[in-house]
Formats: sequence, C-alpha cells, structure tokens
Amino acid sequence: MSALGRRYAKALLELSREQNQTDQVVRDVGALLDAWKESSDLREIVRNPVVPKPALRATMNAIMDKLGTSKLVRNTIGLLADRSRLAYLPDVLDAFEELSEAETGRVRAEVVSAKPLPEAYYSRLQEKLQRATGRQIVLVKKQDPSLIGGVMTRIGDRVFDGSISNGLSELRETLLANGEMP
Repeated sequence: MSALGRRYAKALLELSREQNQTDQVVRDVGALLDAWKESSDLREIVRNPVVPKPALRATMNAIMDKLGTSKLVRNTIGLLADRSRLAYLPDVLDAFEELSEAETGRVRAEVVSAKPLPEAYYSRLQEKLQRATGRQIVLVKKQDPSLIGGVMTRIGDRVFDGSISNGLSELRETLLANGEMP
C-alpha cells in the first residue's frame, strides 16, 4: 500500500466522519473496489497514459453513476483524476477499508490458498482467528497457485504459513543445513 494511497484514504475517512457519512462511504468504496477487481478493462483504461483526463474522468463518472456513489467519494475520485493519480485508486480504496475497519475494532485477515476453499472452512477459520485475537475478523480471500496446497494467513504483520510450498522450502533448508543435499 502506497503512502499516497494511505494519505488520500485518511482524508476521505476524516471527511466521511465529519459529514456523518462513514457507512455510505464504506459501501461505496467496497463497490468501487469490487468493480476494480472484476474489470480488467477498467484497470487498463486507468493505467493507460494515452487516455486523456476528460475521457478517464467520464469513464469513472459513468461507473460511479451506475453504482450510485456518494458525492464525497465522487469528489475524491475526481481529485485523483485531476491530479493524474487514478492509478493509485486501488491503494486508496484498500487503505480506506483498512483504516475504517481498524476504527471499528475489526481487523483484516488475508487468507491465501492455491484454490478456492469451502465456505465452511472460511467460517471456522474466522471464528478461530476472532477467538485468538479478541477482535472481529474481516476475511480477504485470495488465490495463489504457487502455494501448491495449504493456506497462508496474514493478520497485520503476522504471517501464518501452512502452505505446501513453504513446507517444501523449510525441508530443503533443513537438508542443506545438515549437508544431506548437494
């Protein structure tokens, strides 16, 4: 997460608090983040330096119209567009979600697996993490085929790596340390 993204997110959170719109802004940010993740076309347009600012802003306005985005979020996105910083949009949205979660006593746990896991697994994991941390856990599910199998969970700066690739790496290091591998 970039410092710039965090700075804009912090400002948006403060404004949403001042205007008593935090719940609406949280919903809007979540919807925009989903749109960003789901649309490769949107990511390409935003990251393409050839697309003129007015066209970029019009595209973002059309998306926000469709989502019913609040004026506060619209103004923030407009500011990013005017300053040629829309490429930082996912950083701003991620940082906002993280800051708003922390403010309400929730904590984000990133769960990475090689393939999607059953919802029952995620529910049990969430319960166990909530008991262990004493805080409400918001799970962010991701896939990374390079893990081969197993699960890696990250809460803040703590990582619990139960992936097969990590286990193989540890085994390799042990064998090298013992001189059992050329």
